[in-house]
Amino acid sequence: MNTLVWVEHDNASVKDATLSAVTAAGKLGEVTALVAGEGCDGAAQAAAQIAGVSKVLKADDAAYGHGLAENVAPLIAGLMAGYDAFLAPATTTGKNVAPRVAALLDVMQISDILSVEGEKTFTRPIYAGNAIATVESSDPKLVITVRGTAFEKAATSGGSASVEDAAGPGDAGLSSFVGAELAKSERPELTSAKVIVSGGRALKDSDTFKEYIFPLADKLGAAVGASRAAVDAGYVPNDYQVGQTGKIVAPEVYIAIGISGAIQHLAGMKDSKTIIAINKDEDAPIFQVADVGLVADLFKVVPELTEKL
Repeated sequence: MNTLVWVEHDNASVKDATLSAVTAAGKLGEVTALVAGEGCDGAAQAAAQIAGVSKVLKADDAAYGHGLAENVAPLIAGLMAGYDAFLAPATTTGKNVAPRVAALLDVMQISDILSVEGEKTFTRPIYAGNAIATVESSDPKLVITVRGTAFEKAATSGGSASVEDAAGPGDAGLSSFVGAELAKSERPELTSAKVIVSGGRALKDSDTFKEYIFPLADKLGAAVGASRAAVDAGYVPNDYQVGQTGKIVAPEVYIAIGISGAIQHLAGMKDSKTIIAINKDEDAPIFQVADVGLVADLFKVVPELTEKL
């Protein structure tokens, strides 16, 4: 089976989410990576070094410079004449591109796969991860999004793929890039961090969140996350949200502070290697998945913990 993998990149380097998609694609067959962008030669060369990639297609065009799904999807759909499966990481960008590709190919998308069980058989979570469904496709072409935390990341070196130019229809005229407001932080990126400190609604307001969570995260060199309730209340920006409608993470250590553990939040972090929960409610659902639980007032114990580190 020939597979085509959508590469997420910044025109210079490849983003981590792509590496898991490459691993999943490798279980199906030969892997071709697609790098679409403007001035994206650096990303194409980086993709060629990924272990398991046999060929890189580079579509260098101003129309693909900002990864607009309306422009990228027709490019992919056109290339799929030579491929059996298209895989994209289940990120914001991947979830934007893949459904459009599936619609253009007139096939059903298989979302958020956790494992490859056969050539057209996969597992994926349903009911916010409370059940795992085994699904089999009968479509001639597969369109798949890959949960990054479910697959090992492919090595970023050791590959020696050839790089070939690819062309597509260009600007579809359906959308245009206006601008981007990018959050900048010296802390690790949430989905690739080894340690995450997350806060919940119990932190009362934005200033309190920053006062208690940020110093602990900085001491640990950790990324900062939050529950949906904390984000909806305006404590932190949306890109901090962990959960079913936020980011899916699986760090080495996940510290949940003042988070009750609603099913939507657990769906985004329960694959973490070690889960530490601090909550004054001993019946909070978070303790059912926690490896280490502390029933205590976070406003007393978090400063103590931060001070002793």
